[in-house]
Amino acid sequence: MNNNILNYTIQENDKTVKDILSERLNFSRRLSKKLELNNKIFLNDNVTRLNKRVCIGDVLSLEFDEDEDEYTAIDIPISIVYEDEDLLVVNKPPYIVVHPTKSHQNNTIANGVAYYFREKGLKRKVRLVNRLDMNTSGIVIIAKNPYAHNELSKQMKDNKVDKYYYAIAEGIIEKDCGTINEPIARLNADDIIRIVHPSGKDCITHYSVEKRFNNLTLVKLKLETGRTHQIRVHMKHIGHTVLGDALYGSESNLIKRQALHCYEMKFLQPSTGEEIVIKCPLPEDMKRTIDGQLISD
Repeated sequence: MNNNILNYTIQENDKTVKDILSERLNFSRRLSKKLELNNKIFLNDNVTRLNKRVCIGDVLSLEFDEDEDEYTAIDIPISIVYEDEDLLVVNKPPYIVVHPTKSHQNNTIANGVAYYFREKGLKRKVRLVNRLDMNTSGIVIIAKNPYAHNELSKQMKDNKVDKYYYAIAEGIIEKDCGTINEPIARLNADDIIRIVHPSGKDCITHYSVEKRFNNLTLVKLKLETGRTHQIRVHMKHIGHTVLGDALYGSESNLIKRQALHCYEMKFLQPSTGEEIVIKCPLPEDMKRTIDGQLISD
């Protein structure tokens, strides 16, 4: 077997392999059948079938096909902050795109991860669980197999992943904490700009003030939903645009990009159910911006 394997220890009797895959591992019927047809399901190291009954203590192993990635492998430095058999987590710097686009076809995080996988001898697709804007820094999660990707994507969709950001906001936010519960929409399909609008999707952002400076506020934000540009749109809506956000506010001579950083995520490891906490400290440009301010409280 290759090393692209998920192992699961059975914790109950009177179940079949099919039951475990669907009820405990959330596999789709299609994926389960594909694994069975390709002889990729093992019970205690022996090929097995979906209708096989299991016992407590049995080890169920699922072998995923080795995939060559569609992204070109390019030697780009990536800052790895966590890795296990299912996941790779990197700290994305600003000014780099997460995956290739029409205007940025190479030199992306995905290209760097593809290179890392190749150098490690891992035949993996780069399965991005989350994305950040080019000029937003912080945590990006990559799944190493379809099961881990499906599980974490489901956690994201069900708002079970805790996502925390730091932002430097323009102006002084008077309230120490608050919640912005406003729908966000894109009114023009050809425009990347989003706005708060009744026709939009539900969006909830919680914030708390960390420090107040000379007409700037360092704020911590927790996303309850995960819409495109959510923090940037919500901060503009309350009159405190993210510093340096040229799309929703204006450029700044204090920092060359929007001062927004994903600094912490909490989620459940897809195979073990263990809580994983990833933290990435403030990047240097945001630190310099903060250090250059006179604290006003």
